[in-house]
Amino acid sequence: MKKQSTKMSRAVSQLEHIYNSLNADFFSGELPVPIITVQSKPGTYGHCTTSKVWQRKETGAYELNIAAEVLNYPIEETLDTMIHEMCHLYCRENGIKEVSRGGKYHNGKFKAIAEAHGLTCVPCKEYGWNTTPGDNLVEYALIKDWNEIDLGRNSLPSAMRTGSTGTAQTGAAGMGNGGRRPSSTRKLVCPKCGQSVRATRDVNIICGDCMERMVTAE
Repeated sequence: MKKQSTKMSRAVSQLEHIYNSLNADFFSGELPVPIITVQSKPGTYGHCTTSKVWQRKETGAYELNIAAEVLNYPIEETLDTMIHEMCHLYCRENGIKEVSRGGKYHNGKFKAIAEAHGLTCVPCKEYGWNTTPGDNLVEYALIKDWNEIDLGRNSLPSAMRTGSTGTAQTGAAGMGNGGRRPSSTRKLVCPKCGQSVRATRDVNIICGDCMERMVTAE
């Protein structure tokens, strides 16, 4: 059974691991390694800085933040947010102006880059193009056997995605549960040994070690 990410140090370590995997699999390892932070950002999902605001040895580093209020959202949401901000980082590195209006408006260049790196884009009125988790991210999380981070700050009005400067872009606004989407996956556990699996639909399976029927995790 996996250790739960109930300590901030462990949660950040998990985010760093996720970033490295996404960089390798979605960006061919081309992106620099940022400083990943978890800060309270009520009303947003996260941000990526427009410059290298951290000093690390002889080089600078961008900051990529996941909002504390959405840290424990469904894992596909975390992947979508991470790749969304990585697309901004890609633009920083390649001199592409993908946002305007103070970083709020995501233009057609952002859409093209986001879709080229595995994201699903949807129009979002005055904020341009937003991203939303697609089935590919659900499947990717299942292949990696990644679970949600079991740590999050109590929040929050309707959550929003952010542009490269940390300004708000509508994301899950208008949905219930403070903007949080229900997870597209289900976690099942063995009531005897605690071994867990994830599935994209209701399934009837038995733990091969204990021969016990696995049940949906609370």
